[in-house]
Amino acid sequence: MTELLQVEQLAVAGIVQPLSFSLKAGRPLTLLGETGSGKSLIAQAIMGNLPAALRGRGQVWLRGEELTALDVAARRRLWGRELAMLPQEPWLALDPTMKAGEQVAEGYRYVAGADWVQARSQAAQDLTRLGLGHAIHWLPGQLSGGMMQRLAFAAASTGGANIVIADEPTKGLDATSRDQVTGLLRQVAQGGGGLLTITHDIAVARQLGGDVMIVRNGEVLESGPAEQVLRAPTSDYGRALLAAEPAAWPALAPLKAGGPVLRVEGLTKARGDRLLFQDLSFELHGGEVMAVVGPSGCGKSTLGSLCLGLLEPDAGTVWRDAALPRLRYQKLYQDPPAAFAPYCSLGQSLRDVVRLHKKDWAEVERLLPQLGLSRGLLARRPQEVSGGELQRLAILRILLLDPVLLFADEPTSRLDLVTQQQTIKLLTDLARDRGCALLLVSHEAELVSKVADRTLQFTSSGVLQG
Repeated sequence: MTELLQVEQLAVAGIVQPLSFSLKAGRPLTLLGETGSGKSLIAQAIMGNLPAALRGRGQVWLRGEELTALDVAARRRLWGRELAMLPQEPWLALDPTMKAGEQVAEGYRYVAGADWVQARSQAAQDLTRLGLGHAIHWLPGQLSGGMMQRLAFAAASTGGANIVIADEPTKGLDATSRDQVTGLLRQVAQGGGGLLTITHDIAVARQLGGDVMIVRNGEVLESGPAEQVLRAPTSDYGRALLAAEPAAWPALAPLKAGGPVLRVEGLTKARGDRLLFQDLSFELHGGEVMAVVGPSGCGKSTLGSLCLGLLEPDAGTVWRDAALPRLRYQKLYQDPPAAFAPYCSLGQSLRDVVRLHKKDWAEVERLLPQLGLSRGLLARRPQEVSGGELQRLAILRILLLDPVLLFADEPTSRLDLVTQQQTIKLLTDLARDRGCALLLVSHEAELVSKVADRTLQFTSSGVLQG
């Protein structure tokens, strides 16, 4: 097979140990590993857009040309045309003031060189193929996390690059959308292109096939054909990943429900001319775990915002215990960067919460190791840590406020399997031990079957309760 990209002794000082690999035409390569292991930094070092505070070493060759010897402007001219990257946080890569169709059309116009008529026509076709035809005139803020991921995929694909680097391309997507995006990525390789995928999702690695490298703490633990590595890993961590798949989890402790903390009656909500749900009613009790499942963009996140009073319903009522401070009704956001001040250190953000709400900093120190977080992360800004690390810090901040209801919107979509299991245990312990009601959005059917007392299933014909 033709080698399209060669990486030699690539390292990021203090984080990623030197590693070498080649990307071959038609042969997918997947970096699989724990959250915060440096996988995304490898992709950024290849592209030449590492954060300013970090320095890369080693060499990257593209069809015989050394990219690491080029200046910044020369490397950027390759973006979209030779190398395309699907970002881990799609909402940061999208213009919040530009409609979805125009964001994709702009790529065809300015990168691929099409005229505006062709560009808009092709953009409409791409978005329709990705299930976003109805959202062509929507702004990113009107899209769910999964919908934004698909929009970013469409926008990044407009320049015709022969090498695609996909950083967590399926996080936050339901199984159908995940399989669809994975299928689109496979088409890159099947068409003779190079595909480097970064993921913590074993199902994605299995579907893509090709070769797999398992990464932990910035070091490659093992590599080889996907079928071999994912069937019988040789490293302890590789075996731990397989053992942490939700199907192997123990069942949740029996429910001892407390009093009601939320009551929804006759709730109806539409987005534009699209009805999300109608006449929805349910009650949620302390200690209870209710899962909310359904395809991307069906209204799951909207339901949570209605329950917390962040949005107004078109009809119906939401009751919350008026004797409790509203602060104890909390939301864990699907995109954690949206929940942190971008120019403050993470430690400062936590200290602000401790000071403002008269909490004890010792609780922060106690929770850090429970969530698998090092104290050194507190000196960094949100954009200087992985999405998974930022999500766990968001969970820590919420735990400081002793919530009675937590709406957790895809809380593990950025986490590897081992960290996912630890995080879900922390959230379900919060429910069972502290009596906090948990409204959990997830696309993982196996996970839901293990932890949910009840389920709200969003379907095309309505919402089913079970």
